Amino acid sequence: MKTLRMKTNIIAIVAVATMAIFTVGCSKEEGVTPESSTSVSSQKNGAPAPGNDPIAQIAINAGFNELVGALTYVDDSLNAGLVNLFLNGTDQYTVFAPTDAAFNDLYAALNINGIDDLPPSLVLDVLLYHVVEGRRATNSVLPKKGTRTITTLLLGATFTVDPQGMITAIGNTANITPSNNISASNGIIHVIDAVILPIN
Repeated sequence: MKTLRMKTNIIAIVAVATMAIFTVGCSKEEGVTPESSTSVSSQKNGAPAPGNDPIAQIAINAGFNELVGALTYVDDSLNAGLVNLFLNGTDQYTVFAPTDAAFNDLYAALNINGIDDLPPSLVLDVLLYHVVEGRRATNSVLPKKGTRTITTLLLGATFTVDPQGMITAIGNTANITPSNNISASNGIIHVIDAVILPIN
């Protein structure tokens, strides 16, 4: 039942976000640009121009093996369609991408061998907690002072980011690699040093 509800929520999120958030909310926020089907060479509001490759292709090519493995595991187990969404989708997303070392630290902490030792529904929740709607460059993620609240695809769950790039999640903390925007055709990837957890 939870799996069906989660798949329904993913479809609803994508549909509603495309019509509402991108056309109203994202276009007004500094550094956030609505979806674009063309690549431009200039930067607008500090956001890098869209790249040539989609998020999933960059993750595969750049060696985010554990993240790609988690996406594939969820797709195979729950038919969630995440790889296709990030490979062929045209909507814009910001992904906070844990390194392979971050996943290995998680496996060691949980005393497991790999991602498939966890329930796929839990892995889906964790993955959605790393994704934000819209194209958010560093200037719209890191606040100038205080903290900024980031709302994720996990049913509105949030985390905060401070000016130094420290993420305070529901269950732990992580750090954004400084000055490391990877611009994709369908969003932006920020590399982080821990898998952020939506549970205590």
